[in-house]
Amino acid sequence: MSAPTNPAATTFPAPTISLPVGLDILRTYSGALVCLEILFGGLVWILVASSNVPVPLLQGWVMFVSVSMFVGSAAYLVVFLLGFADRINTDWNFLDVVYHFVALLFYFAAFVLEAATTAAAVTTASMNQTTVCMTRPTGNVFTVLDVRQYSINVAATVFAFVVTLCYACSMFMGFKRWRMHG
Repeated sequence: MSAPTNPAATTFPAPTISLPVGLDILRTYSGALVCLEILFGGLVWILVASSNVPVPLLQGWVMFVSVSMFVGSAAYLVVFLLGFADRINTDWNFLDVVYHFVALLFYFAAFVLEAATTAAAVTTASMNQTTVCMTRPTGNVFTVLDVRQYSINVAATVFAFVVTLCYACSMFMGFKRWRMHG
């Protein structure tokens, strides 16, 4: 006698994923890029925070993006490292493209705002760790930074650009995987 079948039992299709799970993810270009996103994104976070955020209106977004994307990319990597991607039924190729597209948009905006903060800076070595905002007669706002803060903001701008490129490459590679396997 065969076991009765349960009509309420449903089978789900396997998740759509073209990246390996476990430590093998680190052997792919996508896994390496996610590691670079985490590393350089953490550097942006540290550099902006160590500059004492002289222009909070602009650099607040940079801090939000760097912290959010650091946590998001770390969580994304952990999902693949621990093999949860095989257990969660979703189209991982599509999610990969969407996540990296949103991250690219956010980081591009953060890069532009950090570059604007740095470009609007006037350095002075005589200030004692003080940031002063003044208006020029034309109405433009510029920020007076000491040399240390200016240097930190230049480094943060460079690393924000590098992270933006990493997210762009990840999105492009994810899009190719999604089109091939989708």
